Amino acid sequence: MTRDSPNEDDDHENLIHQNKDKSASFRIEELQSPIRRRFSKGHYLFAAIVTVISLVATIYLFFSSKICGTTSDRIKESQLRALYLLNKQRSSLFDLWNNTFGTSNNITAVRFDQIKASLLDQITLNRHIKDTLLSTENGTVSVPIVNGSEICRKIDPKSSKRRTIEWKPDPNKFLFAICLSGQMSNHLICLEKHMFFAAVLNRVLVIPGSKFDYQYNLVLDIEHINECIGRKTVISFENFMELKKNHARIDKFICYFSIPLPCYMDEDHLKQLKSLGISMGKVETAWKSEDIENPSPKTVKDVEEKFGTKEDVIAIGDVFFANVEKDWVLQPRGPIAHKCKILIEPSKLILLTAQRFIQTFLGSGFVALHFRRHGFLKFCNAKKPSCFYPIPQAADCIRQMVEKANTSVIYLSTDAAESETSLLQSMLVMNGKTIPLVKRPPRDSAEKWDSLLYRHGLDGDDQVEAMLDKTICAMASVFIGAPGSTFTEDILRLRKGWETASSCDEYLCHGEEPNFIAGDK
Repeated sequence: MTRDSPNEDDDHENLIHQNKDKSASFRIEELQSPIRRRFSKGHYLFAAIVTVISLVATIYLFFSSKICGTTSDRIKESQLRALYLLNKQRSSLFDLWNNTFGTSNNITAVRFDQIKASLLDQITLNRHIKDTLLSTENGTVSVPIVNGSEICRKIDPKSSKRRTIEWKPDPNKFLFAICLSGQMSNHLICLEKHMFFAAVLNRVLVIPGSKFDYQYNLVLDIEHINECIGRKTVISFENFMELKKNHARIDKFICYFSIPLPCYMDEDHLKQLKSLGISMGKVETAWKSEDIENPSPKTVKDVEEKFGTKEDVIAIGDVFFANVEKDWVLQPRGPIAHKCKILIEPSKLILLTAQRFIQTFLGSGFVALHFRRHGFLKFCNAKKPSCFYPIPQAADCIRQMVEKANTSVIYLSTDAAESETSLLQSMLVMNGKTIPLVKRPPRDSAEKWDSLLYRHGLDGDDQVEAMLDKTICAMASVFIGAPGSTFTEDILRLRKGWETASSCDEYLCHGEEPNFIAGDK
């Protein structure tokens, strides 16, 4: 069936603006006297909330025992379970009290946010107690929850100053990027590091072509980089070869790593380069013992000393694992001075398709989950503790995040088998309602959200599909990532650059967003 072909002008129309206490009761008055003088308004607010939570739970117990005293043994079991949960909740509240007010007289804004998040966890537990106590045939009573936007706030990118470098290349000096390790996400990180190298060395960066690397122009807006910087800083391989009349020569080929292989490149890759009409001299190594398993920290001065040369065309590879000015390179919006939110971003067609998918299936507020499973069991089990979670544990972590974010739908980006995702979906139930897991459906000619990709012959391309997944996740209200995956790291990079990052963004079951992990195993 042939799709409709609306006016091509519509292709570029934006759709979406973008010490535990063992007493039998929780008695605040016993705690007031020694520390009354140290209380601030925030302390009193905290005490009030703790008291209210405990009182509400006690009232539930009282009325439940009155209402359900003559019902079945199942109700008595529910009450016993509720008593256990109340004791657990009380212990957690005392922990929070002692850890918060036992060490400092003041509460910072960050610490107060942590308190709010912890209290929300206790409110969630309280709701579970309520559900347990009122689990009768007569139904349940609704309880208001905290607004997710109060907990999961957007991160202000202006809270810290960026350190930047001006990229002003000599138009006749080129740096040929060599990126070979891992999949597309690794290559994009490698490419971003090459941009930093090119800026330091004052060279135009040559983006590799599809015959040697990925076809970057399918997924990236390459010209966007030049527009953001205000000058010609990157050039496609095809344009580079045209400039060199299809007889280009790499004057100096320098490998960043020497272990396990120079440039992380074998003889087949060298033959591929030569078959493209590129001649080159002997491959050199910058450091004789630089190992990808343990990259040593390097500075801009090191880069200038090892890779600075007067030759017209140089190649450097592979820099994915390179540890150069890490804090500088990994800051939001990157290390290079530019006028845009982010330099490396998806193509316009992918951006628009992501917006149309969100408008069709998800709406403005949703949680995005990157649930990495394939090939991840061995990788995660090598870590202590393991980052590979059984489906029930993963489901519990996801439910907590959904309640914290106060959203009703999850976008699922995964390579998991249907057996795993089906089990996960069956366990994502909150307040008696299923939390839907939404995946991108197979192409259907009756649907129009992906018509742009279809009309441009990009539907079904693995690179495009992966970048579309990343883009949708980057536009979510809250993102839950897979620990150890550079696919996740690329999403976090986009979220920070686009200013969509949330204070609730985290790695699954980790409780916080960790630092960058180089290496998609």
